[in-house]
Amino acid sequence: MSFRGTNASSGMGVAEHSKTTYLELQRKKVHRYVIFKIDEKKKEVVVEKTGGPAESYEDFTSSLPENDCRYAVYDFDFVTSENCQKSKIFFIAWSPSVSRIRAKMLYATSKDRFRRELEGIHYEIQATDPTEMDLEVIRERAN
Repeated sequence: MSFRGTNASSGMGVAEHSKTTYLELQRKKVHRYVIFKIDEKKKEVVVEKTGGPAESYEDFTSSLPENDCRYAVYDFDFVTSENCQKSKIFFIAWSPSVSRIRAKMLYATSKDRFRRELEGIHYEIQATDPTEMDLEVIRERAN
């Protein structure tokens, strides 16, 4: 099912590959993270980069552009105070304050529709600065 050719007010379509890549992270744990970007020519959200299961949170954050917006999904593994191994999936809307206004608007108007396509997200973070999605922030939200 493709959503190409939708008008801008409803946001961008979602590439089928974006959905299947997210499911690989969620169900099969093939990826630690997935970074998505909006392809304006295709008018859809596409996968820009994936990180392997062994990659760290630092690997993930350093993969985000400093001056452009992205959507990202990060699978955070942690151990609870009861010593249980758990995993929570974070959706991060990365919109650095230095990015172009057009990009910020495009990502903001497309976020809800894209986010609805990704079932099983536990937490959502809107970040304009790296400190807003620091590993400590992720840890606090997950516990």
